[in-house]
Amino acid sequence: MKDKSTMISPSVLRILTEIGTNIKLARLRRRLTSFQVAERAGINRVTLWHIEKGSPKVSMGTYAQVLFVLGLEKDLLKIANDDTLGRKLQDAKILVKKRAPKLKNL
Repeated sequence: MKDKSTMISPSVLRILTEIGTNIKLARLRRRLTSFQVAERAGINRVTLWHIEKGSPKVSMGTYAQVLFVLGLEKDLLKIANDDTLGRKLQDAKILVKKRAPKLKNL
């Protein structure tokens, strides 16, 4: 059976690396060891190391659990929150009728 692997674009890899760096800096600011964060998140230190390196192989749920341990889980709500392009596309497809629909006699 073939291994299904997703091709990750270089720009996405850069973003994941930045997220990992931000997570590591947040951990260090809180003066928490990698062991403490890994234990509280229910993962091993190697997985935390992969998260801090921005590995795409770690599940989003595991990233979320580490953010929870750091008190940053609400930052996930910012993802795709301000979808300006999507809103513009949606607005562009809204059709305005030339006249109001006819009312039926009641």
